[in-house]
Amino acid sequence: MAPTIPKEQWAQVIEKTGGPVDYKKIPVPTPASDEVLVNIKFSGVCHTDLHALNGDWPLPTKLPLVGGHEGAGVVVSRGELVKDVEIGDHVGVKWLNGSCLSCEFCQQSDEPLCPKPLLSGYTVDGTFQEYCIAKAAHVARIPKEVPLDAIAPVLCAGITVYKGLKESGVKPGQWVAIVGAGGGLGSLAQQYARAMGLRVIGIDTGDAKKKMCLEQLGSEAFVDFATSKNLVKDVQAATPDGLGPHAVILVAVNEKPFQQAAEYVRPRGTVVCIGLPAGAYLRAPVFESVIKMITIKGSYVGNRKDSAEAIEFFARGLIKAPFQVVGLSELQMVYDKMQKGEIAGRYVLDTSK
Repeated sequence: MAPTIPKEQWAQVIEKTGGPVDYKKIPVPTPASDEVLVNIKFSGVCHTDLHALNGDWPLPTKLPLVGGHEGAGVVVSRGELVKDVEIGDHVGVKWLNGSCLSCEFCQQSDEPLCPKPLLSGYTVDGTFQEYCIAKAAHVARIPKEVPLDAIAPVLCAGITVYKGLKESGVKPGQWVAIVGAGGGLGSLAQQYARAMGLRVIGIDTGDAKKKMCLEQLGSEAFVDFATSKNLVKDVQAATPDGLGPHAVILVAVNEKPFQQAAEYVRPRGTVVCIGLPAGAYLRAPVFESVIKMITIKGSYVGNRKDSAEAIEFFARGLIKAPFQVVGLSELQMVYDKMQKGEIAGRYVLDTSK
């Protein structure tokens, strides 16, 4: 039997840039011919969602807007052209809601670089609602034995950091520093790094994050950027030969860490920028950058293959995203904590509450 789909649903809606979010009822959308309708069960809350709320980036958001792009749920309806996604399948709605599938980038598996992307919770309505639309070609397939609340943070944070680690070129046994290690992205990046055979230095601040990184997430060393008197030397000293990490993964939400990474990465090392602080710029000392032959690069979200691989790591039990569940109605509270930097791990919204 086909599931019963209501005409209205609860959602968190942004009516104007800067908010607030308005928890209210809106119509349930109908999927187009190449789309699926997903009954979202859980949705992670990413720092990108706060950027969308505040209008921090030079890319206009849809208004009114339903945010969210880490939605895990069940397919309840599909368009007539959709043949490879079935009613009842468990899927994830990611940041890349859809792409053209025909441009140069889509054809070479770089669909996140498509010039005409549909971005969940930014240019199209996202996952902070009970029922969400997504292009069938882009939903992530989730094994039915995987808990939907636990997998939700992987659908953006996990896939994104996994892609960044792949882009870094770091090999098993080498060192990687993860800046912003105690946050939602960083907590997953440490685990993916360990699962890929890498050795991890966590960089963040606070005793709670230090304890979590060292005792739960797999970091072998931790540097507190707020108490360190010489961050560059402390990070380099964390590696046995004192030369620093082979790569740096930057998932911080402030600009300053992006300016320091080139100084402590080892010669021929790679600095991978993932976080997107509002209005931030990259700066690196030219002399050291040249004589150390370092690489500085950006890494965006993963493609469909990266997504499948990241989910497989999780399904095998190698990744355990630290999260806590609250109701969809409590999104503003999550944003308030996020604004103050008070979140360790990830908040996941239960759309039934």
